[in-house]
Amino acid sequence: MSRKHLLDISVDVPDATTTAEQKAAKTRAMPLLGVARKERDPATKLTANIGNALREQNDRLGRAEEIERRLAEGRVVVELDASSIEPSFVQDRMQGDIDGLRASIREQGQQVPILVRPHPVQPARYQVAFGHRRLRAVSELGLPVRAVVRDLTDEQLVVAQGQENNEREDLTFIEKARFAHKLNKQFSRDIVIAAMSVDKSNLSKMLQLVDALPPELIDAIGPAAGVGRPSWQQLAELLEKAPSSSDPIKFAASNEMQALPSADRFKAVVDHLKPRRIARGLPDVMSTPDGDRLAQVRQSKSKVEITIDRKATPDFVAFVLEHLPALYQEHRAKHQRKQGE
Repeated sequence: MSRKHLLDISVDVPDATTTAEQKAAKTRAMPLLGVARKERDPATKLTANIGNALREQNDRLGRAEEIERRLAEGRVVVELDASSIEPSFVQDRMQGDIDGLRASIREQGQQVPILVRPHPVQPARYQVAFGHRRLRAVSELGLPVRAVVRDLTDEQLVVAQGQENNEREDLTFIEKARFAHKLNKQFSRDIVIAAMSVDKSNLSKMLQLVDALPPELIDAIGPAAGVGRPSWQQLAELLEKAPSSSDPIKFAASNEMQALPSADRFKAVVDHLKPRRIARGLPDVMSTPDGDRLAQVRQSKSKVEITIDRKATPDFVAFVLEHLPALYQEHRAKHQRKQGE
């Protein structure tokens, strides 16, 4: 299936070719998407990398403008009862803090309408295509929801939902990866690629990563803003090697961890799973409960050295040497009994 016409929106947006068009582009707003174009200052000398990044950003925002124009064209913004609107049938984000958004809407009203479709099976009800956080904030304030209503198929809804999230860039990596994973269970790969705006290779990496992570652990960690794919990949690799006693889900879900911001919880879980390094350098001192010095212990990755002062405790040296074989035999017999159980 072609990516171009799922929403009757072309992903190829022509560049502005006239001075008038360029000036108009600088002032264009996208109320449905809530983003603005950033134009290059011709007086600024940019390196090739910065120039390419800016062009790529403007291309993406150009596509957002096209989505905005098509969605808003000929559509009337209406007010709906929040209780009549349900979330999309594919969840795209985790529960997060909306205090700032709620305060903004309380003070200034809902400036940006959400996009909904008539519910496919329930009369007089609607489903959100995008604007879940706005819906939640307005609902908590007890206000009617400003919305654009449009007939959308399932495929069109998830593509609109995914493309709006991609252009706004307000979903974290793990939220996008889970969204792609859920879409992949219900739709063709072409629909998922169109919704996520990723290529097949990156989509496969996202799907494999979500498969490797327990969903309970992702829920306990949360969206982890600023944590990218390499860090989540590191977590998956640590999980694969971690002993069962580490129980990262219980650790992440503990009251102490839940009191931390999501990104800090992620770092704490990674540190929890990292193997403990054996201390190197100066030797440790082994002492009796009374404080008498017995020996020095030096540990490395491959061996442990116990050094006893023969002059200070000659009888203890002889005792250790005499009983060491018997201690080893006792250890081996205990180990064999455990294996036989």
